[in-house]
This record gives sequence, C-alpha cells and structure tokens, in this order.
Amino acid sequence: LKSLFKNSNHPLSKSIYEKLEVKDPYYPIEDYQEISGKGYSATVRGQKYMIGSAKFVGETAQNMETAVYIKKNDEFLGKFVFKNEYRQHMDHMFTELKDYDLYVLSGDNASEEGILRAMIPHITGIQFNQSPEDKLNFIKNLQDQGKKVMMLGDGLNDAGALKQSDIGIAVSDDTNSFTPSSDVIMNGEMLYHLKDYFSLTKDAIKIVKLMFIISFLYNIVGLSYAVSGNMSPLFAAIIMPISSITVVAFTTVTTWMASRKYFKM
Repeated sequence: LKSLFKNSNHPLSKSIYEKLEVKDPYYPIEDYQEISGKGYSATVRGQKYMIGSAKFVGETAQNMETAVYIKKNDEFLGKFVFKNEYRQHMDHMFTELKDYDLYVLSGDNASEEGILRAMIPHITGIQFNQSPEDKLNFIKNLQDQGKKVMMLGDGLNDAGALKQSDIGIAVSDDTNSFTPSSDVIMNGEMLYHLKDYFSLTKDAIKIVKLMFIISFLYNIVGLSYAVSGNMSPLFAAIIMPISSITVVAFTTVTTWMASRKYFKM
C-alpha cells in the first residue's frame, strides 16, 4: 500500500503515505492509471489494487464522510477515514478578503458546510461533491459574466480549474513536489498572507511602470547625445550595459523593500 500511495500526489494519499510506518523496501508498480477526481489503479506483485472514492472501487459511501477506499482484486480491504483540520489564521484571512466574492468548491461532501459558513460569514457561494469538470465549468460561468477569477487549489483535481482561471494559485506544503500548472505556487504555511500578497503584487506593478519610465528617459537622453554627435562609440558601449544593470539593481532593491512591508524575514 505504501508503494502505491508513494506514486500519487493527491493530498489524501500523501497524508496516508506519511502515516504508514513501513520500513520494508518499496515494491515496483506496474500498469499505474490515475483518473483525476476519482482514484487510481495499479498492479503490485501480480495483485491489482484500486484506491480512491467509494464509487471508483465499486463500494457504497457513507454520508458525510471523507474516505479513501481500497480494493485488492475483487476484495474490499477497507478505507481510511479523514477528519478535516483547518490551517491556523484562516478566519483572519477570510475577514481580510471580505471585499471579494468568495466561493468554495469542494470535492468532498457537505459535512463541513456549517463550519465553513461560520468561518466565512460573507461567503458568496459554496458547492460540494464537485468533480474537476464541475470546478472548471463553474469558473467559466463566472468568466462569462465578465468577472475576473482567481482560483486556489492543490492536487491534480484542481489542475483544469487553475488553468482556466485568470489567476491560478497552487497551494503546496512541499514546494519540491509536483504542483499543477499555475501562475503562482504558494507555500501552504503562507496562505494566510494572501491579502498581503495582493498588496505586494500591486506594488510590483508600480515598480514595473517606474522602471519603464526610467528606461525610457535613459534612452531619450542617450539618443539625444548620439544624434547630436556628442557621444563616442566607446562611451555608448560602456553606458548601455550600465543602464541595464541600473534598472535590474533598482528593481531588485525596490521589490525587496516592498516585500519587507508585508513579510518580516
């Protein structure tokens, strides 16, 4: 089982992998197939395993339960049941985002609806039992209404929605592991700084515009001297790389200073 869980990047599989205390060598995996949002199957030592949702392995799920079901050949072995834990400071983060339309799209059942609504009293909408296609279509529907959509997600289940959104943020607790294609990869421990990240990006846009102005003025002055014949080729060869170095250095310093306002390092 640990050999199988090692091959999956789904958050639940990764959690089970960390919990299984097995010191034996890992077994080779054959015929590995993963169906996004449902589960995966593979053959280990001639035995076929199916791991995923109850429907995927052919079992009946209990209401209000988040679980990973396991079947070996045609024999149901059991399931791992999960209790949700929320990151620290989430209520504070949602309070800071009260000026935005907030939606929660979850592939799990509605067992956590009461907790989520209490944590996000100004939530705009909440949907449960959402497949990857449901999430993608939900975002497309918002975009068809002329809205700009930012999506936060993790795992392959959210890959399509992250790509469809105007801004996709993949949240990962291990930035060295596989993360879906997205505009931003955010460490999960920094998630509650999301509002600060918004402010930092606005500062970054101002810095970019300022750099364009400085670069433009640099070239106007240099071009004026060159047209008037007062600039030697040697001086031009020296001043051009210096101008590039100046812009890069100024950008680096100002961006670092801007980040210090929000993130104490």
